[in-house]
Amino acid sequence: MARARAAGALVVQPRMGMADPGRMRAGLLATRGARGVTVGTLTLDSYTRTGDLAAVRRALADGAELNGYPIAGHPARTTREVLRGVAGAGFPVQVRHGSAMPEHIVRALLAVGLDATEGGPVSYCLPYSRTPLREAVDAWRRSCELLASAEEFGATPHLETFGGCLMGQLCPPSLLIATSLLEALFFRQHGLRSVSLSYAQQAHPGQDAEALTALGRLAAELLPDVEHHIVLYAYMGVFPRTPAGAELLLEDAARLAVRAGAARLIVKTTAEAHRIPTVAENVRALEAASAAAADERARRTAAGDPGDGGAGVEDTGIEAEARALVGAVLELDPDIGRALVRAFAAGYLDVPYCLHPDNAGRSRTGLTPDGRLYWSDTGSLPIAGPGGDGPRPPILGSAGLLSALSHVQREYDGRAAAPAPHRHPSAPPGRQARTLPAVPHDVHATTRVGTSTP
Repeated sequence: MARARAAGALVVQPRMGMADPGRMRAGLLATRGARGVTVGTLTLDSYTRTGDLAAVRRALADGAELNGYPIAGHPARTTREVLRGVAGAGFPVQVRHGSAMPEHIVRALLAVGLDATEGGPVSYCLPYSRTPLREAVDAWRRSCELLASAEEFGATPHLETFGGCLMGQLCPPSLLIATSLLEALFFRQHGLRSVSLSYAQQAHPGQDAEALTALGRLAAELLPDVEHHIVLYAYMGVFPRTPAGAELLLEDAARLAVRAGAARLIVKTTAEAHRIPTVAENVRALEAASAAAADERARRTAAGDPGDGGAGVEDTGIEAEARALVGAVLELDPDIGRALVRAFAAGYLDVPYCLHPDNAGRSRTGLTPDGRLYWSDTGSLPIAGPGGDGPRPPILGSAGLLSALSHVQREYDGRAAAPAPHRHPSAPPGRQARTLPAVPHDVHATTRVGTSTP
Protein backbone atom coordinates (compact mmCIF):
# COMPACT_ATOMS: atom_id res chain seq x y z
CA MET A 1 0.00 0.00 0.00
CA ALA A 2 2.83 2.39 0.85
CA ARG A 3 4.60 1.69 -2.44
CA ALA A 4 1.39 2.20 -4.42
CA ARG A 5 0.66 5.49 -2.67
CA ALA A 6 4.20 6.71 -3.34
CA ALA A 7 3.71 5.84 -7.01
CA GLY A 8 0.38 7.68 -7.14
CA ALA A 9 -1.61 4.51 -7.90
CA LEU A 10 -5.00 3.48 -6.52
CA VAL A 11 -4.97 -0.13 -5.32
CA VAL A 12 -8.01 -2.08 -6.54
CA GLN A 13 -9.41 -5.28 -5.09
CA PRO A 14 -12.23 -7.70 -5.98
CA ARG A 15 -14.48 -9.70 -3.67
CA MET A 16 -13.93 -13.22 -4.94
CA GLY A 17 -14.29 -16.69 -3.49
CA MET A 18 -14.71 -20.17 -4.99
CA ALA A 19 -14.77 -23.47 -3.10
CA ASP A 20 -12.64 -25.38 -5.60
CA PRO A 21 -8.93 -24.79 -4.89
CA GLY A 22 -7.98 -24.84 -8.57
CA ARG A 23 -10.57 -22.24 -9.50
CA MET A 24 -9.63 -20.13 -6.49
CA ARG A 25 -6.00 -20.17 -7.57
CA ALA A 26 -7.00 -19.24 -11.12
CA GLY A 27 -9.01 -16.32 -9.78
CA LEU A 28 -6.07 -15.05 -7.76
CA LEU A 29 -3.75 -15.35 -10.75
CA ALA A 30 -6.22 -13.45 -12.93
CA THR A 31 -6.47 -10.72 -10.30
CA ARG A 32 -2.71 -10.47 -10.05
CA GLY A 33 -2.41 -10.28 -13.84
CA ALA A 34 -4.98 -7.51 -14.25
CA ARG A 35 -3.79 -4.13 -15.52
CA GLY A 36 -3.46 -2.05 -12.38
CA VAL A 37 -2.17 -2.40 -8.83
CA THR A 38 -4.24 -5.21 -7.33
CA VAL A 39 -4.76 -7.03 -4.04
CA GLY A 40 -6.04 -10.61 -3.94
CA THR A 41 -9.04 -11.82 -1.98
CA LEU A 42 -10.21 -15.08 -0.48
CA THR A 43 -13.88 -14.47 0.31
CA LEU A 44 -15.16 -17.23 2.56
CA ASP A 45 -18.38 -19.22 2.34
CA SER A 46 -21.42 -18.76 4.57
CA TYR A 47 -20.94 -22.01 6.53
CA THR A 48 -17.41 -20.97 7.49
CA ARG A 49 -18.64 -17.49 8.32
CA THR A 50 -21.17 -18.87 10.82
CA GLY A 51 -18.77 -21.49 12.23
CA ASP A 52 -20.69 -24.52 10.91
CA LEU A 53 -17.59 -26.46 9.93
CA ALA A 54 -19.46 -29.78 9.94
CA ALA A 55 -21.64 -28.42 7.12
CA VAL A 56 -18.49 -27.32 5.29
CA ARG A 57 -17.06 -30.82 5.49
CA ARG A 58 -20.31 -32.39 4.28
CA ALA A 59 -20.52 -29.98 1.36
CA LEU A 60 -16.94 -30.67 0.32
CA ALA A 61 -17.46 -34.43 0.63
CA ASP A 62 -20.64 -34.24 -1.48
CA GLY A 63 -19.10 -31.95 -4.07
CA ALA A 64 -21.72 -29.29 -3.36
CA GLU A 65 -21.02 -25.73 -4.45
CA LEU A 66 -20.30 -23.21 -1.73
CA ASN A 67 -20.59 -19.45 -2.03
CA GLY A 68 -16.95 -18.86 -1.10
CA TYR A 69 -13.65 -20.46 -0.19
CA PRO A 70 -13.83 -22.75 2.92
CA ILE A 71 -10.46 -21.90 4.43
CA ALA A 72 -11.21 -23.82 7.64
CA GLY A 73 -12.54 -26.83 5.73
CA HIS A 74 -9.68 -27.47 3.30
CA PRO A 75 -6.46 -28.86 4.78
CA ALA A 76 -3.87 -26.13 5.36
CA ARG A 77 -1.57 -27.74 2.78
CA THR A 78 -4.31 -27.35 0.14
CA THR A 79 -4.63 -23.62 0.72
CA ARG A 80 -0.86 -23.20 0.85
CA GLU A 81 -0.78 -24.78 -2.60
CA VAL A 82 -3.45 -22.33 -3.80
CA LEU A 83 -1.24 -19.47 -2.62
CA ARG A 84 2.13 -20.91 -3.68
CA GLY A 85 3.87 -18.57 -6.10
CA VAL A 86 0.87 -16.22 -6.12
CA ALA A 87 0.70 -14.41 -2.79
CA GLY A 88 3.66 -12.35 -1.65
CA ALA A 89 5.00 -8.89 -0.95
CA GLY A 90 4.01 -7.71 -4.43
CA PHE A 91 0.56 -9.29 -4.28
CA PRO A 92 -0.92 -9.54 -0.79
CA VAL A 93 -4.02 -11.68 -0.27
CA GLN A 94 -6.71 -10.70 2.22
CA VAL A 95 -9.28 -13.03 3.78
CA ARG A 96 -12.82 -11.57 3.77
CA HIS A 97 -15.53 -13.35 5.71
CA GLY A 98 -18.42 -11.57 7.51
CA SER A 99 -18.17 -13.48 10.79
CA ALA A 100 -19.30 -12.19 14.17
CA MET A 101 -17.20 -14.93 15.84
CA PRO A 102 -14.05 -15.18 13.68
CA GLU A 103 -11.47 -17.00 15.84
CA HIS A 104 -11.57 -20.18 13.75
CA ILE A 105 -11.04 -18.09 10.62
CA VAL A 106 -8.05 -16.24 12.05
CA ARG A 107 -6.49 -19.54 13.14
CA ALA A 108 -7.00 -20.98 9.67
CA LEU A 109 -5.55 -18.00 7.80
CA LEU A 110 -2.49 -17.87 10.06
CA ALA A 111 -1.95 -21.61 9.52
CA VAL A 112 -1.58 -21.07 5.76
CA GLY A 113 0.76 -18.09 6.08
CA LEU A 114 -1.69 -15.23 5.60
CA ASP A 115 -1.88 -12.23 7.92
CA ALA A 116 -4.55 -9.86 6.56
CA THR A 117 -8.30 -9.92 7.11
CA GLU A 118 -11.20 -7.56 7.86
CA GLY A 119 -14.43 -7.02 9.77
CA GLY A 120 -15.15 -5.77 13.26
CA PRO A 121 -17.05 -6.43 16.48
CA VAL A 122 -19.91 -4.11 15.49
CA SER A 123 -19.94 -4.26 11.70
CA TYR A 124 -19.89 -8.06 11.51
CA CYS A 125 -22.32 -8.53 14.36
CA LEU A 126 -25.27 -6.17 13.96
CA PRO A 127 -26.05 -6.47 10.24
CA TYR A 128 -25.02 -10.12 9.75
CA SER A 129 -26.02 -12.04 12.86
CA ARG A 130 -28.15 -12.26 15.98
CA THR A 131 -25.07 -12.95 18.11
CA PRO A 132 -25.23 -10.77 21.25
CA LEU A 133 -22.93 -7.79 20.79
CA ARG A 134 -21.12 -8.56 24.05
CA GLU A 135 -20.21 -12.03 22.74
CA ALA A 136 -19.04 -10.63 19.40
CA VAL A 137 -16.85 -8.06 21.17
CA ASP A 138 -15.23 -10.81 23.26
CA ALA A 139 -14.67 -12.98 20.18
CA TRP A 140 -13.15 -10.11 18.24
CA ARG A 141 -10.87 -9.24 21.18
CA ARG A 142 -9.49 -12.78 21.17
CA SER A 143 -9.23 -12.76 17.38
CA CYS A 144 -7.33 -9.46 17.32
CA GLU A 145 -4.86 -10.72 19.91
CA LEU A 146 -4.41 -13.95 17.96
CA LEU A 147 -3.81 -12.06 14.70
CA ALA A 148 -1.42 -9.65 16.43
CA SER A 149 0.63 -12.62 17.66
CA ALA A 150 1.85 -13.08 14.07
CA GLU A 151 4.27 -10.23 14.78
CA GLU A 152 6.31 -12.75 16.76
CA PHE A 153 7.12 -14.48 13.47
CA GLY A 154 8.12 -11.34 11.57
CA ALA A 155 4.76 -10.57 9.96
CA THR A 156 2.91 -7.25 9.98
CA PRO A 157 -0.66 -8.43 10.50
CA HIS A 158 -3.30 -6.16 9.00
CA LEU A 159 -6.96 -5.71 9.93
CA GLU A 160 -9.49 -3.64 7.98
CA THR A 161 -12.59 -2.23 9.62
CA PHE A 162 -15.95 -2.89 8.03
CA GLY A 163 -17.60 -0.19 10.14
CA GLY A 164 -17.82 2.26 7.26
CA CYS A 165 -20.12 -0.13 5.41
CA LEU A 166 -22.91 -0.63 7.96
CA MET A 167 -26.09 -1.80 6.20
CA GLY A 168 -24.47 -0.94 2.86
CA GLN A 169 -26.62 2.17 2.43
CA LEU A 170 -28.91 4.67 4.16
CA CYS A 171 -26.53 5.24 7.11
CA PRO A 172 -25.49 8.90 7.34
CA PRO A 173 -21.74 9.33 6.87
CA SER A 174 -21.04 10.46 10.44
CA LEU A 175 -22.18 7.09 11.83
CA LEU A 176 -20.12 5.18 9.26
CA ILE A 177 -17.04 7.25 10.09
CA ALA A 178 -17.51 6.88 13.83
CA THR A 179 -17.98 3.11 13.65
CA SER A 180 -14.95 2.68 11.41
CA LEU A 181 -12.80 4.76 13.77
CA LEU A 182 -14.05 2.98 16.90
CA GLU A 183 -13.35 -0.43 15.38
CA ALA A 184 -9.84 0.70 14.38
CA LEU A 185 -9.24 1.94 17.94
CA PHE A 186 -10.49 -1.43 19.21
CA PHE A 187 -7.99 -3.18 16.92
CA ARG A 188 -5.16 -1.02 18.21
CA GLN A 189 -6.13 -1.62 21.82
CA HIS A 190 -5.76 -5.35 21.20
CA GLY A 191 -2.38 -5.30 19.54
CA LEU A 192 -2.76 -4.44 15.85
CA ARG A 193 -0.37 -1.86 14.42
CA SER A 194 -1.52 -1.92 10.79
CA VAL A 195 -5.15 -1.17 9.98
CA SER A 196 -7.35 0.25 7.24
CA LEU A 197 -10.56 2.18 7.69
CA SER A 198 -13.52 1.59 5.40
CA TYR A 199 -16.19 3.81 3.93
CA ALA A 200 -18.89 2.75 1.45
CA GLN A 201 -19.80 5.00 -1.47
CA GLN A 202 -23.27 6.41 -0.94
CA ALA A 203 -25.55 8.43 -3.22
CA HIS A 204 -24.00 11.93 -3.38
CA PRO A 205 -20.36 12.44 -4.48
CA GLY A 206 -19.97 15.73 -2.62
CA GLN A 207 -21.20 14.24 0.64
CA ASP A 208 -18.94 11.22 0.13
CA ALA A 209 -15.90 13.41 -0.53
CA GLU A 210 -16.61 15.33 2.68
CA ALA A 211 -16.99 12.06 4.60
CA LEU A 212 -13.76 10.56 3.29
CA THR A 213 -11.91 13.77 4.09
CA ALA A 214 -13.26 13.72 7.63
CA LEU A 215 -12.39 10.04 8.05
CA GLY A 216 -8.81 10.63 6.91
CA ARG A 217 -8.39 13.64 9.18
CA LEU A 218 -9.80 11.91 12.27
CA ALA A 219 -7.80 8.74 11.60
CA ALA A 220 -4.58 10.77 11.50
CA GLU A 221 -5.55 12.40 14.78
CA LEU A 222 -6.71 9.28 16.66
CA LEU A 223 -4.28 6.70 15.21
CA PRO A 224 -0.96 8.56 15.00
CA ASP A 225 1.04 5.52 16.09
CA VAL A 226 -0.65 3.03 13.74
CA GLU A 227 0.07 2.41 10.07
CA HIS A 228 -3.25 3.05 8.35
CA HIS A 229 -4.96 3.88 5.09
CA ILE A 230 -8.51 4.51 3.85
CA VAL A 231 -10.39 1.96 1.73
CA LEU A 232 -13.46 2.94 -0.30
CA TYR A 233 -16.13 0.40 -1.26
CA ALA A 234 -17.95 0.85 -4.54
CA TYR A 235 -21.67 1.27 -3.90
CA MET A 236 -23.11 -1.62 -1.89
CA GLY A 237 -26.83 -1.14 -2.52
CA VAL A 238 -29.20 -1.76 -5.43
CA PHE A 239 -26.91 -1.64 -8.44
CA PRO A 240 -27.71 -0.26 -11.92
CA ARG A 241 -29.33 -2.86 -14.14
CA THR A 242 -27.61 -1.74 -17.35
CA PRO A 243 -23.93 -2.52 -17.95
CA ALA A 244 -23.30 1.09 -18.94
CA GLY A 245 -24.91 2.36 -15.73
CA ALA A 246 -22.85 -0.04 -13.63
CA GLU A 247 -19.67 1.06 -15.42
CA LEU A 248 -20.45 4.71 -14.72
CA LEU A 249 -21.02 4.00 -11.02
CA LEU A 250 -17.74 2.09 -10.70
CA GLU A 251 -15.82 4.79 -12.55
CA ASP A 252 -17.32 7.44 -10.26
CA ALA A 253 -16.19 5.40 -7.25
CA ALA A 254 -12.62 5.30 -8.59
CA ARG A 255 -12.62 9.04 -9.29
CA LEU A 256 -14.02 9.71 -5.82
CA ALA A 257 -11.22 7.64 -4.28
CA VAL A 258 -8.62 9.76 -6.05
CA ARG A 259 -10.27 13.08 -5.23
CA ALA A 260 -10.75 12.24 -1.55
CA GLY A 261 -7.44 10.52 -0.88
CA ALA A 262 -8.54 6.90 -0.43
CA ALA A 263 -5.73 4.44 -1.08
CA ARG A 264 -7.70 1.31 -1.99
CA LEU A 265 -10.99 0.57 -3.75
CA ILE A 266 -13.15 -2.56 -3.43
CA VAL A 267 -14.76 -2.88 -6.86
CA LYS A 268 -18.16 -4.04 -8.08
CA THR A 269 -18.95 -5.45 -11.51
CA THR A 270 -21.54 -4.93 -14.24
CA ALA A 271 -23.18 -8.23 -13.17
CA GLU A 272 -24.06 -7.13 -9.62
CA ALA A 273 -27.76 -6.51 -10.33
CA HIS A 274 -28.27 -9.89 -11.97
CA ARG A 275 -26.00 -12.71 -10.80
CA ILE A 276 -22.68 -13.72 -9.32
CA PRO A 277 -19.90 -12.20 -11.46
CA THR A 278 -17.32 -14.25 -13.31
CA VAL A 279 -13.61 -13.86 -12.78
CA ALA A 280 -13.43 -12.20 -16.21
CA GLU A 281 -16.02 -9.63 -15.10
CA ASN A 282 -14.07 -9.00 -11.92
CA VAL A 283 -10.89 -8.44 -13.93
CA ARG A 284 -12.72 -6.06 -16.24
CA ALA A 285 -13.97 -4.12 -13.20
CA LEU A 286 -10.47 -3.94 -11.72
CA GLU A 287 -9.04 -2.62 -14.98
CA ALA A 288 -11.88 -0.15 -15.54
CA ALA A 289 -11.45 1.24 -12.02
CA SER A 290 -7.68 1.49 -12.43
CA ALA A 291 -8.04 3.31 -15.74
CA ALA A 292 -10.62 5.75 -14.34
CA ALA A 293 -8.43 6.47 -11.32
CA ALA A 294 -5.38 7.09 -13.48
CA ASP A 295 -7.40 9.37 -15.75
CA GLU A 296 -8.74 11.33 -12.78
CA ARG A 297 -5.30 11.70 -11.26
CA ALA A 298 -3.82 12.87 -14.58
CA ARG A 299 -6.59 15.41 -15.11
CA ARG A 300 -6.25 16.82 -11.61
CA THR A 301 -2.48 16.98 -11.87
CA ALA A 302 -2.74 18.83 -15.18
CA ALA A 303 -5.12 21.26 -13.51
CA GLY A 304 -2.70 21.77 -10.61
CA ASP A 305 -4.98 19.93 -8.15
CA PRO A 306 -3.77 16.35 -7.61
CA GLY A 307 -6.38 15.71 -4.93
CA ASP A 308 -5.11 15.58 -1.37
CA GLY A 309 -8.32 14.47 0.29
CA GLY A 310 -9.35 17.91 1.50
CA ALA A 311 -8.96 20.77 -0.96
CA GLY A 312 -12.23 22.31 -2.05
CA VAL A 313 -14.43 19.96 0.02
CA GLU A 314 -17.38 21.63 1.72
CA ASP A 315 -18.11 21.26 5.43
CA THR A 316 -21.73 20.42 6.22
CA GLY A 317 -20.99 19.14 9.73
CA ILE A 318 -20.15 15.50 9.05
CA GLU A 319 -16.81 15.66 10.86
CA ALA A 320 -18.32 17.41 13.87
CA GLU A 321 -21.02 14.73 14.16
CA ALA A 322 -18.50 11.91 13.83
CA ARG A 323 -16.25 13.51 16.42
CA ALA A 324 -19.20 13.84 18.84
CA LEU A 325 -20.18 10.19 18.35
CA VAL A 326 -16.65 8.88 18.89
CA GLY A 327 -16.07 11.13 21.89
CA ALA A 328 -19.32 10.10 23.58
CA VAL A 329 -18.47 6.40 23.21
CA LEU A 330 -14.89 6.74 24.44
CA GLU A 331 -16.13 8.53 27.56
CA LEU A 332 -18.20 5.50 28.58
CA ASP A 333 -15.29 3.19 29.44
CA PRO A 334 -11.50 3.06 28.91
CA ASP A 335 -11.96 -0.41 27.44
CA ILE A 336 -13.30 0.22 23.93
CA GLY A 337 -15.11 -3.11 23.73
CA ARG A 338 -17.08 -2.40 26.90
CA ALA A 339 -17.66 1.15 25.67
CA LEU A 340 -19.19 -0.17 22.43
CA VAL A 341 -21.56 -2.47 24.31
CA ARG A 342 -22.62 0.36 26.63
CA ALA A 343 -23.00 2.78 23.72
CA PHE A 344 -25.51 0.56 21.95
CA ALA A 345 -27.36 -0.12 25.19
CA ALA A 346 -27.70 3.64 25.73
CA GLY A 347 -28.54 4.39 22.10
CA TYR A 348 -25.40 6.52 21.69
CA LEU A 349 -24.76 4.32 18.66
CA ASP A 350 -27.90 3.31 16.77
CA VAL A 351 -27.91 1.92 13.23
CA PRO A 352 -30.94 2.94 11.14
CA TYR A 353 -33.12 0.05 9.91
CA CYS A 354 -30.95 -2.56 11.69
CA LEU A 355 -33.05 -5.27 13.38
CA HIS A 356 -30.39 -6.72 15.70
CA PRO A 357 -31.75 -7.12 19.27
CA ASP A 358 -28.89 -5.02 20.70
CA ASN A 359 -29.61 -2.08 18.39
CA ALA A 360 -31.97 0.54 19.81
CA GLY A 361 -33.68 1.03 16.46
CA ARG A 362 -34.84 4.57 17.18
CA SER A 363 -32.74 6.44 14.60
CA ARG A 364 -34.09 7.01 11.10
CA THR A 365 -32.70 8.53 7.93
CA GLY A 366 -33.84 9.82 4.58
CA LEU A 367 -32.49 10.80 1.19
CA THR A 368 -32.85 14.19 -0.48
CA PRO A 369 -33.81 14.27 -4.17
CA ASP A 370 -30.15 14.77 -5.12
CA GLY A 371 -28.98 11.83 -2.99
CA ARG A 372 -27.76 13.38 0.27
CA LEU A 373 -28.38 11.32 3.39
CA TYR A 374 -29.91 13.08 6.38
CA TRP A 375 -31.11 12.21 9.88
CA SER A 376 -34.90 12.26 10.20
CA ASP A 377 -34.73 10.99 13.80
CA THR A 378 -31.54 10.79 15.87
CA GLY A 379 -33.06 8.83 18.75
CA SER A 380 -30.55 9.02 21.62
CA LEU A 381 -27.51 9.75 19.46
CA PRO A 382 -25.32 12.45 21.09
CA ILE A 383 -25.69 14.83 18.15
CA ALA A 384 -28.08 17.64 17.27
CA GLY A 385 -31.53 16.51 16.23
CA PRO A 386 -32.80 16.99 12.68
CA GLY A 387 -34.38 20.15 11.45
CA GLY A 388 -32.87 22.71 13.84
CA ASP A 389 -35.17 25.71 13.88
CA GLY A 390 -36.75 24.75 10.58
CA PRO A 391 -39.36 22.12 9.71
CA ARG A 392 -38.57 18.55 10.77
CA PRO A 393 -37.37 16.36 7.87
CA PRO A 394 -39.87 13.71 6.81
CA ILE A 395 -39.56 10.15 8.11
CA LEU A 396 -39.67 7.65 5.27
CA GLY A 397 -42.67 5.39 4.90
CA SER A 398 -42.43 2.07 3.07
CA ALA A 399 -42.79 3.64 -0.38
CA GLY A 400 -40.21 6.30 0.44
CA LEU A 401 -37.80 3.70 1.78
CA LEU A 402 -38.07 1.61 -1.38
CA SER A 403 -37.56 4.70 -3.50
CA ALA A 404 -34.46 5.68 -1.52
CA LEU A 405 -33.02 2.19 -1.84
CA SER A 406 -33.28 2.32 -5.63
CA HIS A 407 -32.16 5.96 -6.05
CA VAL A 408 -28.65 5.12 -7.28
CA GLN A 409 -29.89 2.46 -9.67
CA ARG A 410 -32.33 4.90 -11.30
CA GLU A 411 -29.77 7.73 -11.37
CA TYR A 412 -27.04 5.76 -13.11
CA ASP A 413 -29.23 3.85 -15.51
CA GLY A 414 -30.69 7.24 -16.47
CA ARG A 415 -27.25 8.74 -16.96
CA ALA A 416 -26.21 5.77 -19.09
CA ALA A 417 -29.18 6.34 -21.37
CA ALA A 418 -28.41 10.06 -21.75
CA PRO A 419 -26.31 11.48 -24.62
CA ALA A 420 -22.57 10.95 -24.23
CA PRO A 421 -21.64 14.48 -23.00
CA HIS A 422 -23.98 13.98 -20.01
CA ARG A 423 -22.64 10.59 -19.00
CA HIS A 424 -19.47 11.80 -17.29
CA PRO A 425 -20.27 15.07 -15.54
CA SER A 426 -16.84 15.11 -13.88
CA ALA A 427 -15.04 14.96 -17.23
CA PRO A 428 -13.89 18.07 -19.14
CA PRO A 429 -16.45 19.54 -21.56
CA GLY A 430 -16.71 17.58 -24.75
CA ARG A 431 -14.89 14.52 -23.44
CA GLN A 432 -16.45 11.31 -24.69
CA ALA A 433 -16.99 8.13 -22.72
CA ARG A 434 -13.80 6.09 -22.42
CA THR A 435 -13.56 2.67 -24.03
CA LEU A 436 -13.01 0.05 -21.35
CA PRO A 437 -10.00 -2.25 -21.67
CA ALA A 438 -10.44 -5.72 -23.04
CA VAL A 439 -10.32 -8.80 -20.81
CA PRO A 440 -8.31 -11.92 -21.67
CA HIS A 441 -10.69 -14.50 -23.12
CA ASP A 442 -9.15 -17.40 -21.17
CA VAL A 443 -10.24 -16.01 -17.80
CA HIS A 444 -13.53 -17.86 -17.42
CA ALA A 445 -13.94 -19.26 -13.90
CA THR A 446 -16.88 -17.90 -11.91
CA THR A 447 -16.96 -16.55 -8.40
CA ARG A 448 -19.41 -17.75 -5.81
CA VAL A 449 -20.01 -14.60 -3.83
CA GLY A 450 -22.99 -12.30 -4.21
CA THR A 451 -23.43 -8.59 -3.85
CA SER A 452 -24.58 -8.61 -0.24
CA THR A 453 -21.54 -10.40 1.18
CA PRO A 454 -18.41 -8.64 2.42
